[in-house]
Amino acid sequence: MASADNRGVVYRGAGTVAVEDIAFPELALGNRKCEHGVILKVLTTNICGSDQHMVRGRTTAPEGLVLGHEITGEVIECGRDVEFVKQGDIVSVPFNVACGRCRNCRRGDTHICLNVNPERPGGAYGYVDMGGWVGGQAEYVMVPYADFQLLVFPDNDQAMEKILDLTMLTDIFPTGFHGCVTAGVQPGSTVYIAGAGPVGLAAAASAQLLGAACVIVGDMKPPRLEQAQSFGCETIDLRQDASMPELIESVLGVPEVDAAVDAVGFEASCHGHNHSHEQPATVLNATMEITQAGGRVGIPGLYVTEDPGASSEDARHGNLSMKFGLGWAKAMSFHTGQTPAMRYQRQLMQAILHEKTHIGSAVNATPISLDEASRGYADFDSGVARKFVLDPHGVLNS
Repeated sequence: MASADNRGVVYRGAGTVAVEDIAFPELALGNRKCEHGVILKVLTTNICGSDQHMVRGRTTAPEGLVLGHEITGEVIECGRDVEFVKQGDIVSVPFNVACGRCRNCRRGDTHICLNVNPERPGGAYGYVDMGGWVGGQAEYVMVPYADFQLLVFPDNDQAMEKILDLTMLTDIFPTGFHGCVTAGVQPGSTVYIAGAGPVGLAAAASAQLLGAACVIVGDMKPPRLEQAQSFGCETIDLRQDASMPELIESVLGVPEVDAAVDAVGFEASCHGHNHSHEQPATVLNATMEITQAGGRVGIPGLYVTEDPGASSEDARHGNLSMKFGLGWAKAMSFHTGQTPAMRYQRQLMQAILHEKTHIGSAVNATPISLDEASRGYADFDSGVARKFVLDPHGVLNS
């Protein structure tokens, strides 16, 4: 097929994305045939906060990068060596590219696969420094290692009925869930979630799924706090000048929680009247302050090694002013890094199919066309309480 038979969302410099003709995917890795891969017709592909970091110019992403790592699609072609995935299957693609063969993949750490990125452990579609894989905010995309990576939905009709929930399995639902699991959330826990963006909302829904007694979500944008309230979360408006322990105490009657999740990452701002002032370690320090001694903090929020838009030289290289002594004194644990999405996908799929969670509603899944991608990025950047789901082929309106 010619390049005009595929279109994708392309990063064109800080603040700019464009929908352009791109090459139709081939079953190839460099100069060799990719017989273990498949080509997907993309049914849904979501705009992620991680994409937004690149589009804001806060990473070293190169111009011309095809964006998108949250991919759900229909298999239209299989490589010769694909045995268990077949043409016509509707599948969820974990955002981590993983070979299934290296020592890390064999122990379930698919987020730090050793064979898919020559620069560092771990790969992802359409993302800076993650191996150069073509992104899936497109009409068609190639996925390697298909038998290992793809989660096949058991029934295509059911999958399409629940597609706005199932599309979250690629990234934000496993990521929010991983943040809660690594923070030690369990039945009866009190939990603080920093950030009411899509990952924070997914983490809040995950904490509820895990049986938390009280989930508190903090943010500075009222529409996002209202979205958290819509499915039963307590909220705190971080524009207030009260200290973090005081804000927590206003909800719980005590100034600490059992577990905390940082769903904000490096583009964090101070709370209180200085909330427009960026301070990349503020969430890490706040979670240490309000989490019980011996507690854990899950950190699914993104932190980078290079941030050309940072306000200080240290932060430009990922060096943050973290109160590590406080964490040490409180004997706390921190869990960082990308999420091994495959570890949770099947369980979370079952929770969706059996009506134990309505994650699409929790994050306010909002379908838009591929041609509306630029507007979706701009609206997301303004802080709207929506998770934009790109619909490249108009299947959500059919």
